[in-house]
Amino acid sequence: MRGDVGIPSQIPGPASDGDGAAAIAAAGGLHNYQLRLHAEYGPVVRFPLPGADVAVSVADPVLLEATAKIDKRPEKLFEFLAPLQEAGNLQTLPADEHGPWRRIMLSVLAGRPSHEAHFAQFTALATELADRWAASAGPVVLQRDLSELSLRMICQYALGSGLEDASSARRVVSAFETVLTEYMARADGPGAEAEEALAYLRATVDQVLAAHRDRDDRADMIAALVAAGESPARIRDSVLMTMLAAHHTTGVAISWTLYLLARHPDAARCVTDELDRVLGDRAAPEYGELRQLAHLDRALKEAMRLYPPGPYGAREATEDVVLGEYTVPAGTTIFYPFWAVHMNPEYWPDPQVFDPGRFTPEASAGRPRLAYIPFGLGPRSCEGSALAMIEAELVLAVLLKRFRFTLAPGQTITPIERFVLWAADDIRMNVTARTGG
Repeated sequence: MRGDVGIPSQIPGPASDGDGAAAIAAAGGLHNYQLRLHAEYGPVVRFPLPGADVAVSVADPVLLEATAKIDKRPEKLFEFLAPLQEAGNLQTLPADEHGPWRRIMLSVLAGRPSHEAHFAQFTALATELADRWAASAGPVVLQRDLSELSLRMICQYALGSGLEDASSARRVVSAFETVLTEYMARADGPGAEAEEALAYLRATVDQVLAAHRDRDDRADMIAALVAAGESPARIRDSVLMTMLAAHHTTGVAISWTLYLLARHPDAARCVTDELDRVLGDRAAPEYGELRQLAHLDRALKEAMRLYPPGPYGAREATEDVVLGEYTVPAGTTIFYPFWAVHMNPEYWPDPQVFDPGRFTPEASAGRPRLAYIPFGLGPRSCEGSALAMIEAELVLAVLLKRFRFTLAPGQTITPIERFVLWAADDIRMNVTARTGG
């Protein structure tokens, strides 16, 4: 069963005329549309969604608990990623395949000893970017440069092979953007440019895999997938999707954090004073020192509340689900409006305000656990969330210890949804050396 068959008609929401595409476009994207829907209709909304007929969107963290164990994504909503994969769409694998695959991924991406072992490599890459920015004659371009850095980090970490330099990473990032834009936006299918970009991405992954076969110390994601008996096609798909997901999410999370700190100098001063106190005259933290950077951690978390890297997700109910006074039947598309959850004023007073103090232990103590879900929830949540936080906090520490950031004039920063919550025209910053930092 799919669509709106059996969905309780008393769930509030807009008229179901058409597939909802026009209303979404008029709102400036699905991320904005969700904010408007929940502001107008409340925590549970039914709405027409292209690819799902009618979906039920839930912006209340307490009600979300009833959906937290669902391990099924609506296949049609994730069709746009299918061309990137040849052994089944990793985003919609059935639960019996997804569970074992996820355990392999977590074994590589979530291990603290592994994070610590790669920390020096991450620090070197972050320092290389900082050196490049220090030599820059004009404003730096945050999302572009930080996505490239994140891509190089994930290749070093999970794939056992780094992209040769920033220019190689830049070409890969550009190819991903072309593929996603074409496959998501064109109703008549991708054009020649997108096909060429996809071929380049696959060739790049093949190079990574070929280099991997020539190495002896293969203790990484590829080796784990090989040991588990995954097929060569599934391994290639896993590499490609890891590169895609990791560089987008981490790069934009760091970018939004720097943007918000540039706009809030008092919060930035708390972070830099803390860095000076913990690091002294050293340029970068040690792995164990990240836990001492409480102000930096709170600023990053608050940035991901205001600008969650992935602004929404979706599941398909595999049995009837009770959402407060409503029971939605199996087969219903349940929409997760992460951004609207993060802007719910019942749990986040003055939700538009940047306030890292929301994440002190005292402020967090009484908050429902699903009020803050930047990496999703349940068995389809992000496998690399712990690694992403390590990378982001390290990069922020290196950059904020060294530089003072100010927004380059003449910009309009507009969040748009392009697989992740991106700034439409990127974010340009002037960087100056911190005296005494």
